[in-house]
Amino acid sequence: MAKTTAKSAPAAPKAPAAKKTAPASDTVADNGSANGRSGPSVQPILNQQFNAPAPLQKYGTVSQRLPIGLDANTRQESVEMLNQMLADTCTIRDMYKKHHWQVVGPTFYQLHLLYDKHYEEQDALIDMIAERIQILGGVAVAMAADIAEVTSIPRPPRDREEAPVQVSRLLEAHQIILKNCHDFAKRADDSGDDGTNDLIVSNVMRTNEMQVWFVSEHVVDTPLARAE
Repeated sequence: MAKTTAKSAPAAPKAPAAKKTAPASDTVADNGSANGRSGPSVQPILNQQFNAPAPLQKYGTVSQRLPIGLDANTRQESVEMLNQMLADTCTIRDMYKKHHWQVVGPTFYQLHLLYDKHYEEQDALIDMIAERIQILGGVAVAMAADIAEVTSIPRPPRDREEAPVQVSRLLEAHQIILKNCHDFAKRADDSGDDGTNDLIVSNVMRTNEMQVWFVSEHVVDTPLARAE
């Protein structure tokens, strides 16, 4: 009887060889451009403050960039007044936040909220004053160390103080600002700077007067009302 042999199955077709791809890092040239194409780097250029060119504008000067109908001497005087007001406003704003954090006693809740409300209002004034300085072509004082040198408001201690002492410090600061408001508003009016006069009277003066009213009522010596 003849032997039969099984037919072997046909060999499977070979899969096409995979194309070799270079690692992603190989496709980026040394200069940071993709696919070896030349182009500008997207890396930030750091430390440009070292060996920097001259500043765009020196503090204490005014530029002629905006034609707002005021001569350079008028704008210079207004910028100097407004920078004083800006430094004082920054100081009283920060005093309000300090007292907001540190207030204690029976009136804690009321003063905690009031101090923070007044902080927000003074913060809004700061932006108005600084923008007016820039409109006049000046440079607004900005950093805390510079503000500390310019402000006319006495520096409070770092300690936590009683609420009546906090209120007294705030009222003193308000009085300094309001005295300057009357002086600066008149000088701005005399020089024809109506925009600065309006800012001082309509915003700075009225805001500070209203805050004086609210704060001073917390130290009024009055008996409690009694129901009969």
